Parts: sequence; structure tokens; C-alpha cells
Amino acid sequence: MDLLAKIADATASVAVMGLGYVGLPLLAAFHRAGLAVIGFDVDEAKVVALRRGENYLKHLGPTLVSDMVAAGRCAFTSDPARLADADAVIVCVPTPLGKHLEPDLTYIEQSTDAIAAHPRPGQLVVLESSTYPRTTRDVMLPRLERGDGTPAGRRVCGKDFYLAYSPEREDPGRTDHTTQTIPKLVGGIDAASGELAVALYRTAIREVIPVSTAEVAEAAKILENVYRAVNIALVNEMKVVLTAMGIDVWEVIAAASTKPFGFQPFYPGPGLGGHCIPIDPYYLTWKAREVGMPTRFIELAGEVNRGMPDYVVRRTVEAMNRRGVPTKGARVLILGLAYKPDVDDVRESPSFELIEKLEDLGAAVDYNDPHVPATHKMRRYDLQMASVPLSPAMLAGYDCVVVATHHKAYDWQMVADHARLVVDTRNALAGVSGDRTNVVSA
Repeated sequence: MDLLAKIADATASVAVMGLGYVGLPLLAAFHRAGLAVIGFDVDEAKVVALRRGENYLKHLGPTLVSDMVAAGRCAFTSDPARLADADAVIVCVPTPLGKHLEPDLTYIEQSTDAIAAHPRPGQLVVLESSTYPRTTRDVMLPRLERGDGTPAGRRVCGKDFYLAYSPEREDPGRTDHTTQTIPKLVGGIDAASGELAVALYRTAIREVIPVSTAEVAEAAKILENVYRAVNIALVNEMKVVLTAMGIDVWEVIAAASTKPFGFQPFYPGPGLGGHCIPIDPYYLTWKAREVGMPTRFIELAGEVNRGMPDYVVRRTVEAMNRRGVPTKGARVLILGLAYKPDVDDVRESPSFELIEKLEDLGAAVDYNDPHVPATHKMRRYDLQMASVPLSPAMLAGYDCVVVATHHKAYDWQMVADHARLVVDTRNALAGVSGDRTNVVSA
């Protein structure tokens, strides 16, 4: 097996398709391991920036890309023909939902077709994108078997090419783990593909865990994110119920967390964000319907979580009304556009929905986020907004400030002291001193 020997002596080359929050750090991990790498993205602006040594993912550090460029052994391209130069191609493209919460595999299909159109004998292809079980086998495999469409005949997996699945486990902004230290699951379409993929990842990842099939690896990824989604739905529902009872859900969670076994704390918020948790459960429910199996528990969790932005808006409107401020014409400031603290990641962020819903009610809405100076066009939103500066005078000028993301950069005491009204969805102001009658939990 020629590729196995090249992996063993570190002469194998790796291409990564999709240079976002998953693909770029993975590319850097293989580069650090001493392999030659090719970064591919259809966004030419990204490619140009990377060639200049610029890193557009700030949480990865300012020198990540420039260090790679300076060291050599790396190339960045938007030309799919370059994929044939790599011994292995790893696909890290988005897997969004359609309008009816159905899987949208367009990016996986297009990426696979690009690889198949430029076949390299003995090439390993690995999918990392989150998806439903059997995507690798049912969607990618037939496309790769067809190859470039020439009459030479059908290509055979395990002989002409190799195919595996390894779920991404990136958590942007996390400091206790890196791409290299997060254990990696790997499952092949066949035994030979699994063996190659495990060997490749072991060059760059500290712990690689083989599983029997690609389907096991795909299902494990879904389970990880369904687990989080249903537990977040539980505390979101508890928040709504306990708030109606006049009980502080955050104190309740802290109290329950003192139990040394049988309980793991999850925390409520204004809605789910990020690429995985708001999306992956629906990939499973869609696939389950195809085989005639209900997923009532998972779908109910999705319903609860999707309802959180409406709940926050309702609490905001009620809080302003109690102070004699009608929603129409009210000035509202959203603190935090990113879906999680201390990063610039706005994928599926509930802040966008909060802005949209409040504007639909007639409010004039601004946002501040020290990590997101301006919005950009996304699949669903194109707000064309810029972050407003934050100061005591600015805070005092708004009828309501909604805390959507608890960035460490925020001075919560200043917010509490100068905002007329604060709707806190993250318990961010729990530690402020003085009068907190202007703070409402949501």
C-alpha cells in the first residue's frame, strides 16, 4: 500500500477542502506534523488572504497562517484541479439545513464531484462535515466510483481510491484543547480505507480512535450533539418554568451542580448557535423518518430551543412596557453578536434572530461586539450593520440593552450602572454590585 508507506515516512501530502473553523486548524495541524499541505476553498478572497499570510480566524492567533507560509510546504488555491496533487483530501465543508429543516448536502456533493473530476490513483478521501449516518457511503461513494465520467469503467473503493469518515470536534475559542489534543474518531468504508485514515490522522492528532465503520463515526457525531441539544433544551424549559415561579434558574443549576455524580450542568441562553448543535439533530430526525422511525424526544428539544429567541423578545417587550416604553420606536442594543463568548464566530447565532424580531416589532436595534466589527452576508441574513461603540453615555441612550453573549471584554459593572434597562440572557450581571432593579433575567 504505497500511501501507507508515504504516511509512515511523512512524505504524504494532504489537501483540505473548506478553510473555515474546522478546515483551517486541521490544515495547520498536518503542516505542523511535517506534511505538505494544500488548502482549498471556493472563496477566492480567503485564498488571497491566506497566500498573504493573513489569518481571518482571530481565535487561532495572528501568526498561524504566516508561520505556515514562512515554513513552506503549503499552498492555497481555489482551483479544484490541484486536488489531484494530494495523496489525501479531507472535506470540511458546511452542511446547512434547508427551508424545511431538511439536510442540505449541496456542498458535500459539489466537493465530492470536484475530487472525482480530478482523480488520483490510490487517493484517500475523508469526510469531516457533520451529517447523518450513511452519507459517506450513500452520497460520496457512488460519486467517487464514477470518477471523471470517462468510459474507462467504474472505480473501486479500497483499490482505486479509499474513503472514510472522521467527525470534526472543533470548539472555537476553547483553550484547554486544540485540534491536536481532541481525540479523533475514524471509520472507513472498508478495512483498507479505515487503516489508511487512522494512519494519516495519527501523524497530526495525539489520540486516534478507530471504529468499525464510517456509519459508527457518523452516528457518534450526531449523538454527541443531540446529547447537548436535549440537555440545553431541558434547562431552557426549566428557565421558563422557574422564572414564572419567581425562582432563579442559575442558582438552581449551581445548587444541583454540588452533587458529585449523576448531574452535569448545562446552561440556558437566548437560543442555540454554532454549526453543530442547532443543525445536527435535524439530520438524524430526517434520516429517521426515511426509515419510518419517530424521534419525538429530539424534535421536542428542537422545538424548545427554537422558541428561545421568541421568549427573550417577549421578556424584553414586557420589561419595556412595565417602564412605559412602547416597543415601536424603542432603541435597543444587543450586546454580543457571536454565538459564544470571546470569539468572532456568528454561525447560527440567535442574536441575528433577536435583531430581526425586534425590528419587526418596530424597534430601532443596534449591536455591539468587540469581536465582530461588522456583519457580513450569510446564507440567511445580510444585516449590513456595524458594531456601535460602547460607553456609559451610549448605554444610557438606549431604552433597553439585551445581553446575548457574555464576552469577557465587557465591563458588566458599567453596563449595570448606566443602562436604563438590561435584559440578561446569560446571567452575566450576577456579580455586579449596587442596585440591580434595572436587570431582568430572560
